[in-house]
Amino acid sequence: MNIRLIKKFLYFGKYRMKCAIGKRGITSKKIEGDQKTPKGTFRFRSIFYRKDRIYKIKTILKKYVIKNKMGWCDDVRSKHYNKNIMFPFDGSAEKLWLKENIYDLIVVINYNLKPVVRNKGSAIFLHVARRNYKPTRGCIAVTKKDLILLVSKINNKTKLIIY
Repeated sequence: MNIRLIKKFLYFGKYRMKCAIGKRGITSKKIEGDQKTPKGTFRFRSIFYRKDRIYKIKTILKKYVIKNKMGWCDDVRSKHYNKNIMFPFDGSAEKLWLKENIYDLIVVINYNLKPVVRNKGSAIFLHVARRNYKPTRGCIAVTKKDLILLVSKINNKTKLIIY
């Protein structure tokens, strides 16, 4: 079963979930820093989660526990661009261990990963939404409850179709 993103809702079987998308909408020409969600069909790669905030996670996808020195490189000049890194780090990178809860649970969307194309966009995740579904910098975000439900039902063959 596939997940479809239409406007600001995810549709998955009988489920309809409100979601946040990139502040500047959806694009088929994603570039680093444009604050747009990439259009297309993607699979899911893996899950990162905060073990101190999510105690039991049911999923078939490969799981990684987020440590306080983990990050994701968004530096187009780095050989680690669009990859998980550890701090300290010489280039620019997003921290995965945050005080707010948006990265308590992250599903890595298989966007610009194999091969990685510099400046095509990095750190495109499905993650926990901010209050009032505040727009993201290019990711897709749903409530923590909806995200926990989704990860229990998806696998690496599930497609995310973004219109």
